[in-house]
Amino acid sequence: MLIGVVGGGQLGRMLGLAGLPIGMRFRFLDPGDNCPAAEAGEMIRGAYDDTAALARLIDGAACATYEFENVPAAAAMFLDSHTRLGPGPRSLSVAQDRIEEKQFFHACGVPVQPYRAVSSPQELRTAVDSVGFPAVLKTRRLGYDGKGQAVVRSAEGAGAGWDSLDRVPCIYEAFVPFVREVSLVATRSRQGEFVAHALTRNEHRDGILRVSVAPDPGADQALRNAAEGYVRAIAEALNHVGTLAVEFFVVADGDRYSLIANEMAPRVHNSGHWTIEGAITSQFENHLRAITGLPLGDAGMRGVAAMVNIIGTVPPIAEILALRGARLHLYSKEPKPGRKLGHITVTGADHEEVMPLVARLRELTAG
Repeated sequence: MLIGVVGGGQLGRMLGLAGLPIGMRFRFLDPGDNCPAAEAGEMIRGAYDDTAALARLIDGAACATYEFENVPAAAAMFLDSHTRLGPGPRSLSVAQDRIEEKQFFHACGVPVQPYRAVSSPQELRTAVDSVGFPAVLKTRRLGYDGKGQAVVRSAEGAGAGWDSLDRVPCIYEAFVPFVREVSLVATRSRQGEFVAHALTRNEHRDGILRVSVAPDPGADQALRNAAEGYVRAIAEALNHVGTLAVEFFVVADGDRYSLIANEMAPRVHNSGHWTIEGAITSQFENHLRAITGLPLGDAGMRGVAAMVNIIGTVPPIAEILALRGARLHLYSKEPKPGRKLGHITVTGADHEEVMPLVARLRELTAG
């Protein structure tokens, strides 16, 4: 079974590595050279909106998918009209526009912070008056790993922040005084089957995910149920097919905790990389099962798991492999400041076993 994938990065690579053992083959479309996914299947070099390249991508393919959410709308529509595309164009369009995303979350009954659209000086003044400070200005489209945003702490700062973003259309969001950040990765099949992985605690630095721990050691059953209910509602409303990740802020609500949705990714997600070794069925395999119409696998955990991202430079490989329970995943990418070069997963019986290993890996990957 041949799968066409838009994008040749590390997520495409991991999709390929998950699908090869179950009889799948892969063809990737990417405009770049030396793509991480090249080792997992055939590469087509071309623009994402090149219809001739897209036609080659899906020639003989059972279905198509993508490994990033900024696929051009025209490309998604072309693929959707010529093959089975999973997830569909609706999931992409919602995720690509932060205003539409917030409105969609609200319509699904998912809590969000106060926000306003900003596309003119008057709208910026209205947003400042309505939402107040502190706040975050984010571009409505594009931006990832902390890019395309500015923290606002004053009226003067709002103008300067918008200038730093080249005055493109933005969303002005109230800053959330969160206790921690979590995410839930889940998969919905073409038949409507839904499975969710464990609620995952995430730690970011400089806007980049550094560490994920699953299950979140601080979450009670009520918080886990709330997260799963919100993600299920989103997936159902989108008629989503494939894996989906939703990031949340955990906020104190008296002596209890509640969730505020930050954003979603209609694809396999960095905070779910621990599922490769830590879950019975990984997010990557379940995504492939979903888009091809196969039954979903068990998303249950194998004890406790964590993931540490490798950013910028690769630490000594021997020191990583010497740690019991650690598994190294490198992406075949050239070192560069701020670039995700790989990740390390750690598994164990409980948090007491896993967290000292995470602490050691923090030291090895610091920088």
